[in-house]
Parts: sequence; C-alpha cells; structure tokens
Amino acid sequence: MPDNVRIAIDAMGGDHGPSVVLPGAELALIRHPDTEFLIFGDQAAVGPVLDTLPKLKARATFIHTEVSIRMDDKPSQALRYGRHKSSMWLAIDAVKKGQADVAVSAGNTGALMAMSRFHLKMMEGIDRPAIAGLWPTLKGESVVLDVGASIGADEVHLVKLAIMGGAMARIMFDIERPTVGLLNIGVEEVKGLDQVREAGRILREGNFREFDYQGFVEGDDIGKGTVDVVVTEGFAGNIALKTAEGTARQFAQYLRSAMNRTWMARLGYLLSRQAFQTLREKMDPRKSNGGVFLGLNGVVIKSHGGADAEGFAAAVDMGYDMIRYELLSKIGQSMARDLQARASAEAVAEPVASGVAS
Repeated sequence: MPDNVRIAIDAMGGDHGPSVVLPGAELALIRHPDTEFLIFGDQAAVGPVLDTLPKLKARATFIHTEVSIRMDDKPSQALRYGRHKSSMWLAIDAVKKGQADVAVSAGNTGALMAMSRFHLKMMEGIDRPAIAGLWPTLKGESVVLDVGASIGADEVHLVKLAIMGGAMARIMFDIERPTVGLLNIGVEEVKGLDQVREAGRILREGNFREFDYQGFVEGDDIGKGTVDVVVTEGFAGNIALKTAEGTARQFAQYLRSAMNRTWMARLGYLLSRQAFQTLREKMDPRKSNGGVFLGLNGVVIKSHGGADAEGFAAAVDMGYDMIRYELLSKIGQSMARDLQARASAEAVAEPVASGVAS
C-alpha cells in the first residue's frame, strides 16, 4: 500500500472544466491529506483557478497541454487527435507509467473508455470493461454494474460482471461474501432475455466462493438494497441510473414547492428542518457520483460531466478508496479463484454429461 495516493486529474473534462474540477480536487484533498495530484490541462484555463486554491497547488504538479477532448467527440475521433497529447490521455498515461495510482476525469465517457481500454489493456480473463457505481439504498449502499460502459452482454460477460462486482463490494463494504443479483423483468427463472436466464443458471449452479448469488432482482430491488451487487448490461444500467437521478431531483422539487405553498407548510418545515436535512443528504446524487472502470490494468474513475465541485470530490474520494483498499489486485485474485472454480466444475460436469448421453 503506497504512503501517498497519487491521483492524475483531467482538468479539462466535464461541462465546466477547471472551474469545478480543481475545487473538487481540493475538497477531496482536505478529506485525504495524504493525496498528491498530477493535473493535466491548458495553462491559460487551469493556472488562474489553481492560484486560488493554495492547498491543492502545494500538493499538485501541473502539466500543460493545449489539447482537450470535447464532450460530443466520438471515441474514434478522440483517439485520433487526442492520443499522446490530450489532458485525458495524459492522465491515463500517468497510470500506465506508474506516475499515478488512479486517473479521474469528468470528460466524454466513450472517449475515456476507449482511451483507457486502448492504453491500459484488459485484465486477464476480461474482454470488456464495465462501469461500477455505488448506489444509495434503504440499507446503505449497493454496487451496480454495468451503468454505461458497453451495450449488450452475453451470459459469460454477465458472470464476469458478477465476479468483479462481488470483489468490489467485498472491499468497499467489508463483507466476506456479498450477495449478488441479476437485474431482470421478474424474479421467476422463466422470465427475461435468453442470455440473462443463462447467466442466472451459471451463477446458480456454479461454485462461486467469493459471493452468494441470490437470483433475479427487479428494478425496485435496487433502491431497497435487496442485494449487495446488482448486475446488468450497460444499456439497462445507464437508464436505471439516469432514471433514479431524475426521480430524486423531481422529488426534491416537489418537496420544495410543497414547503413554500402556505405559511403552515413553511412552519412545518422549520419544525422538521433536521429531518428534511437528513432526507436531502440521503437523496443527494453528488455523494454517489463517480464510477470505476472495472476490468482494466489500472484504475480509472469517471465523474458525471455535469457534477459540481462536491460531486467531483466524491469521484476523487472513490479513486482514493480504490487504491487504499487495493481494488485492482483483489479483483484479479477473485477473478482467478472464481474462474478456476467454474472451470473445475465444468470439467467434472462434462464426463458426467457424456456418460448420461451414451
């Protein structure tokens, strides 16, 4: 475990660039004083903001580049003109070269994924990365993946997501054997897409020592905290994530409107202010901002592009925790153990099946 956590920051990423990214980094630094930063961006944009943040400036090394990835760039475009010279690429490159332990960006998700996969490569046994996020629930938090790295997944990929998600939950929640569920349109085994049902069968029958498979879960189970890890492919996962965030904002707006409607409502708010503050903190999407790209030979954190400073700080916090808890090595260990267990189970099952067939 390193004495200091070294974090590479893409200062030009996101909707607001350095004006949000750098204050967010300083908030994270205040919470984690053993952090060092490598900041990549354009001097003209970064310099004036960094000068107003003395704590961050004292713990940061700044590297100038005039190239930044636009939020609407296609991944192929970003790779063509941003490779070797953009703030996003250089942050990832710092992880590749061992100059940083983790890279954090609020930039274009597709470009960040493409660059990370191209430059860091995939872990052995993983062919596609996933974005895993922490989801607030009635019981605390759950890991949900994939929330947008790639569209579609066959049964093999879903099983690998379960293994990686289980490893992350074990580390983040300090649970020896976390519970895992597959997101589906019903809990019955006959429901859902073929690949989801087949993944369920593999998880149900497999000898997975690192987690406890609980079966199918539905959309409302995510917020209930029915399982520690919810596994789905990126299309459904991203829709679920954006729907939850939108619903939280909608509810907060409804609540504000109701509290301002009459003087009695305003009085009630004043009397219940502490309870409403607790509710607001629970529903604050900024606290769960940040998704980790799982499956790479390196740690990369994606922050929402529209995050404010507190939200970006939460993404940096996630990167810090991933390094302090040695996520990468532990996922590799979990993958090796569970894939070996599955291979052994299949090797035993094959002769039995052959004997039955003959």
